[in-house]
Amino acid sequence: MKLNAVTTGLVLACASASVFAANNPAISVVLDGYYQDGDRALGGREDGLGLGETELAISGAIDDQFYGKLTTVLETHDGDTEVELEEAFIQTLGLPGGLSIRGGRFLSDLGYLNSQHPHTDSFVERPAIYRAFLGGHYFDDGLRLNWVAPTETYWVLGAEGFSGDSLQAEGIEESELESVGVYHLYTKLGGDWGTDHSWQLGFSWLRNENGQGHLEEHEEEEHADEGDDHAGHSHSASLTGRDLYSLDAVYKWAPNGNYKNNFLTLSAEYMLMDKPFEESGGEENLPADYKGWYVSGVYQFTPNWSAGVRYGELTASMGHEEEHDGEHHLHFEEGKLKEAEVMVAWHNSHFSTVRLQYTHQDDELFGSKDDQILTLQFVMALGAHGAHQF
Repeated sequence: MKLNAVTTGLVLACASASVFAANNPAISVVLDGYYQDGDRALGGREDGLGLGETELAISGAIDDQFYGKLTTVLETHDGDTEVELEEAFIQTLGLPGGLSIRGGRFLSDLGYLNSQHPHTDSFVERPAIYRAFLGGHYFDDGLRLNWVAPTETYWVLGAEGFSGDSLQAEGIEESELESVGVYHLYTKLGGDWGTDHSWQLGFSWLRNENGQGHLEEHEEEEHADEGDDHAGHSHSASLTGRDLYSLDAVYKWAPNGNYKNNFLTLSAEYMLMDKPFEESGGEENLPADYKGWYVSGVYQFTPNWSAGVRYGELTASMGHEEEHDGEHHLHFEEGKLKEAEVMVAWHNSHFSTVRLQYTHQDDELFGSKDDQILTLQFVMALGAHGAHQF
């Protein structure tokens, strides 16, 4: 694992500040284990027994002006244990006018799910659009500026800039890469209807300066024809482009606003990835965009039991070589990855979840097959753990 000087310095700053802060830092461990029968396209979990993201986090107020957090993640893949630094950031606490600044390595506030850690999800893995466009969840080295408006309705505007390494298209020369590869603008609106209902809407635009692929590189490497590369474990995006637009909507219901006994959450997101390739003369069938969406419903019907359904689609174009008049041309054909998922979960407490999930995949993109996957997962949290986001 290679860290640049800025990230390394922030890690040491966060760790040192947490140790010597007047308030004791919050330390937590999240255990994620599973048994899975089958592999899903773009999935991060392999067939058989394995570990998901085992998370170790340290967080707390550095002083009255700054907050710091450090999160490391351990995972198993192909029998090896991988260690990754997921978060190492500082954030201001005392700026006036609803402003805040965050710097270091952190989760982008893109869409509804990305700013949340995967162990908070109601399903075993993120929807296909997240796995394809964001590598599951997008975290990076960067800066963020947030402004919360002084209005009754919750309204936030934000801007982020990142290095963009995990969202780079394949085949770009090192000399052509922009040092700040990703710019992200977003806004979120939310509020309550009475005591039982709440809602949130969000819109994001992510500009990826290093996201457009070069057609000649795809022809030489023939990588667009190799679906197996997209079925393995990676936090890098499988599909990239110049612009990513995201629209999300969430509705929640809980009697008298009390989520302890029972609640309903409905959510949906749509993403459009524009201009995946640079324009190239003579090629008439280059894909103009990739797109996808999902809708989800989760109902906790007792304090200890919840059930959920989710359906999503990813539409993209994969390439294969064709020969005409003795010449080879890369031809793109559009296909879909469709996912239907059903889960039931038992929660002994807020800190422990055992989940059984069935997934049906109709895959025309990466494997041209019809898969049925059964997953048994446990997620357990130890130590102080902050409240989850909306």
